[in-house]
Amino acid sequence: MTEFYFVRHGKTFANQQGLKQGTINSEITYLSDLGKQQAQHLHDHFDISFADKIYVSPLQRTQDTANYLNAGVGLPIEKDERLLEISYGKWDGQSNAELMKTYPEVFDEELEDVLPSYAPLSDGETFEHVEQRVSEFMEEVAAKYPDGKFILVTHGFTVKSAMLVALKQQDDPMSVIEPDNTSVTKIRLKNNQYYVDYFNRMY
Repeated sequence: MTEFYFVRHGKTFANQQGLKQGTINSEITYLSDLGKQQAQHLHDHFDISFADKIYVSPLQRTQDTANYLNAGVGLPIEKDERLLEISYGKWDGQSNAELMKTYPEVFDEELEDVLPSYAPLSDGETFEHVEQRVSEFMEEVAAKYPDGKFILVTHGFTVKSAMLVALKQQDDPMSVIEPDNTSVTKIRLKNNQYYVDYFNRMY
């Protein structure tokens, strides 16, 4: 069985300013001081030496996060464009709050983020396309390395897409493992919509 450990990059200047980063790769989307601290903290508490390789999105924020994680470990690192963040098209670099005010019909009020219907308005990448490329990536790696263990340093929506791919099997009760003892799982429910905040988190 192939194991994938998805890691979202540390916080960036754009994150802190509430901007949609998408596939922008400029100084505003580089790790902030807080993001560097987060990456160092993860390095100090998550030993990745068990893994075979790190796969990383080509953007600087993910590469820098991967370098923090890999310090003193020396795993091979390979870039893969299928791990890129979703492209919000014309909305890349814009204020999320301003976009919500202007286009409330394509935002989820609870999550304060775009709904799948956003794409035609911004000429952005569809949710389905991100899921497709992430699924293709995982299937290809699993076929090549059936017993491999991999760290994937990527982006928020890309990690979400991997979860959506996995949860499409939710009608099969064996696709969800039983959580560890003393782990915490957070699920919210509002207007018949469930939100999974995290699963099997250990403190």
